[in-house]
Amino acid sequence: MNNQAITNMNKITRDSLMTLEAYAKARPEFRTKAIAHKKLRTVHIGDHVTLFFEDELTCRYQIQEMLRIEKTFEEQGILDELEAYNPLIPGGRDFRATMMIEYGDEAERRIALTKFKGIERKTWVQVEGAKKVYAIADEDLERENETKTSAVHFMRFPLTEEMAAALKYGVTLQMGVDHPQYTAAVDVNAETRNALVKDLK
Repeated sequence: MNNQAITNMNKITRDSLMTLEAYAKARPEFRTKAIAHKKLRTVHIGDHVTLFFEDELTCRYQIQEMLRIEKTFEEQGILDELEAYNPLIPGGRDFRATMMIEYGDEAERRIALTKFKGIERKTWVQVEGAKKVYAIADEDLERENETKTSAVHFMRFPLTEEMAAALKYGVTLQMGVDHPQYTAAVDVNAETRNALVKDLK
């Protein structure tokens, strides 16, 4: 995902990553921490759309896991993972999320993806007292074609200075989807809202 609008000051550096051997030792504790952290930053919108809000820790965990799974120790492979995940880290005035369209039945999911074309651009967050902010989605590559959308999208929600200040003050936060074939909204609980506010500078 390429975000030219906001400079990311929280990038994960090559030198800050654990070696495969060090990560193998640290993984049990780090994995428990990362999963609990990710759960707090997860928002379900209706029955089939989930937003996983990324930050430095969620991205660091994904990078270390990918390097472990693929047994990557060569420099270029490590740099490729950094290039893939660093843009998902919030830039200080936005939220960034991985969107998943989820169905237990594969055939049902395929049908839904044809109906939900464009859903990624109809997904929004709304700070109390302000207008909806619709996602800027898939800046890295096009994830839909003429017939269907993807089950996975990467998106960011740029906030104004006023919105960020209001959230820090304590106003409520809503999220939803306004798509002709999928309409749902949810009030973000206080714990998740407070976790996301930490992304804002």
